[in-house]
Amino acid sequence: MTFQEEIIRWYSSHKRALPWRDTTDAYVIWLSEIILQQTRVEQGLPYFNRFLEAYPDVADFAAASEEQVLKLWQGLGYYSRGRNMLFTARQIVELHGGVFPVSYLELIKLKGIGEYTAAAISSFSSGEAQAVLDGNVFRVLSRYFGIDTPINSSEGKKQFSELAQSLMIADNAALYNQAIMEFGALQCKPKSPNCEVCPVQLSCFAKNNSLVSVLPVKLKKIKMRIRYINYFVCQYEDNVLVNQRTESDIWQNLYDFPRLEMDLAVNTGDENFIRLVKQMFGGDVVVRPLLQMKHLLTHQIIYVQFFALDNYIINFNISAEKKWVSWADLDQLPQPKVLTKFINFYFNE
Repeated sequence: MTFQEEIIRWYSSHKRALPWRDTTDAYVIWLSEIILQQTRVEQGLPYFNRFLEAYPDVADFAAASEEQVLKLWQGLGYYSRGRNMLFTARQIVELHGGVFPVSYLELIKLKGIGEYTAAAISSFSSGEAQAVLDGNVFRVLSRYFGIDTPINSSEGKKQFSELAQSLMIADNAALYNQAIMEFGALQCKPKSPNCEVCPVQLSCFAKNNSLVSVLPVKLKKIKMRIRYINYFVCQYEDNVLVNQRTESDIWQNLYDFPRLEMDLAVNTGDENFIRLVKQMFGGDVVVRPLLQMKHLLTHQIIYVQFFALDNYIINFNISAEKKWVSWADLDQLPQPKVLTKFINFYFNE
């Protein structure tokens, strides 16, 4: 039995029941693929269900506002994915009459759809023989064939892409692609895979050469950036002052509180910090610490502090990005996860 046949046989017995596997609708498959990028299935499934319920087809998605999409996306991270999805939905309505493309060459032209996603959608929706190559597939191929070329290098991507395509089953692309992805997710896991029950263990290079914990090889990660963000909670009756982030940075177009970013952690005894706060909110402002949190992003560690302000003044002529909203309205606005956690912890105890 060939490697591909073993993988498919394993899949027939072990595959998870996931809603996007019961359809050839390219729109539904696209939703699942984008939502599950950098996201575990368990975390992504509720988001998939909410998006599909809110936007049953691509035309409904295209008619949404960015604010509505980002609110549904809230908590998934990588918010550019949500913005790109909205752009893509509108592209499809404008350029394809609302009919979602199913060919690799058409899909790859769309914003936010790369080689992997185009291959997945085209093979799952129309059976096009395009090999998928995600982290799970990289890991399976690297271990089984004993390839130590870094998977995140240009050479590695080319080598694995050629190998994956050579293994493609032309007349059953969707089944094979689903099978090898699921095999990597459930059987050939990143850490502590149960090799003793693996159907291809006898011919697996990594298993036979004690390299399971070594392969695949990745180049060293980008150095983490450390940031210190101080948020100011300004309340007026049942309203709170918010700020929409418009700059090209994390959480673009999401709503948070007025903030001051510093090079180091601060406290209310830090004279430079208090001087800057007074420049922003007036010389009589009173600063009270509320809560400290640590927030992790892919390449950033963010230390967040929340402060309450009293006796502050706001010059809206020079702070047009700030506005008063009720706490109820804030709950409907897209916001960073760290803000939601703070509100739930501090105000909903």
